[in-house]
Amino acid sequence: MAFRTLDDLDPRGLRVLLRADLNLPVKDGKITDMTRIERLCPTIAELCAKGARVIICSHFDRPKGKRVPEMSLKPMQAALFASLGKPVAFTDDCIGGEAEAAAAALKDGEVLLLENTRYHAGEEKNDAALAAGLAKLADVFVNDAFSAAHRAHSSTEGVARLLPAYAGRLMQQELEALDAALGNPQRPVVAIVGGAKVSTKLDLLGNLSSKVDVLVIGGAMANTFLAAQGHAVGKSLQEADMHETAREILAGAAARGCEIVLPLDLVVAEGFAAHSPNRVVGLDGVPADMMALDVGPATVADVVKRLSSAKTLVWNGPFGAFEIAPFDAATVAVAQEVARLTEAGQLRSVGGGGDTVSALRHAGVSERMSYVSSAGGAFLEWLEGKELPGVAALS
Repeated sequence: MAFRTLDDLDPRGLRVLLRADLNLPVKDGKITDMTRIERLCPTIAELCAKGARVIICSHFDRPKGKRVPEMSLKPMQAALFASLGKPVAFTDDCIGGEAEAAAAALKDGEVLLLENTRYHAGEEKNDAALAAGLAKLADVFVNDAFSAAHRAHSSTEGVARLLPAYAGRLMQQELEALDAALGNPQRPVVAIVGGAKVSTKLDLLGNLSSKVDVLVIGGAMANTFLAAQGHAVGKSLQEADMHETAREILAGAAARGCEIVLPLDLVVAEGFAAHSPNRVVGLDGVPADMMALDVGPATVADVVKRLSSAKTLVWNGPFGAFEIAPFDAATVAVAQEVARLTEAGQLRSVGGGGDTVSALRHAGVSERMSYVSSAGGAFLEWLEGKELPGVAALS
């Protein structure tokens, strides 16, 4: 991948428009998870230390082009101040006279936060006028919002065509981690893919089966593959209309030299409830009135054995219903082994996407893996092999 980073930029005295992702979880007016701000602050701090005049823009929630007070970025001002340890100015719009005056008033090393870009309907339409209004505020553009890079919006793709564009440290870290995982990985490469439905991960399964050596399928989607092979899965969640597709995926992977690994045993229960009576059964032992909610110990042992000889792991999706004990057992056990191998220098491990981040945190390993992406949709589209407009604009 060819893209410019902060190593290629001398920002002293320059106004830097920094695209961040401040779409944080907020409850009762309070931020409940500061992860995205914590990951963003190194880029801001570096730019400030080098004498840049930093202007931060971001979307927040979905106001659909209207000024919705509870979707204002104003609360992020205090959060940024707390993390950076320096004042952060705020302007009530992201373009126009007020924003231009605030940007012009900045001194070297100072920070300005603009109001929600999605207060303008043109943001999600990649409106040229909005992109030009943002570009008018700055001399250069730095994108540090990989999590929004799959969207061709005014503040991610449009403005990057109008100013010299660079990747921030978080964007750089994400792109380098993903390149090491799929672009130019050390082999063998193992991918773990979980999730509820095959139908939502067709592109993902197709792309991964052409790039990895071993593809481990878990979660409820494994039930669809097992049923497609003729195994009875009782009341387990599965997609009967995807059986032929599942068989095609298996055949396609085999033709590409990718081994697909399915469960060897299952943990079944009568219902999805905490500590519901459960037991381990073989593939043909699922009772008609029970459902599979996790994979069993033989499957865990099989996956762990395969990981012992792997050099790279890409993980998206848990093995079972990890939110409720004891159906988190397989996910936690494999996660702990991944962390051990990573810390021993035997494995490069990259995980991300939706429930994966929560599952790895639940297992206590999110800080022990090589990289865990919080990018959600962008991470998934990258794994699917799709071009991300916000990344392409940096090339």
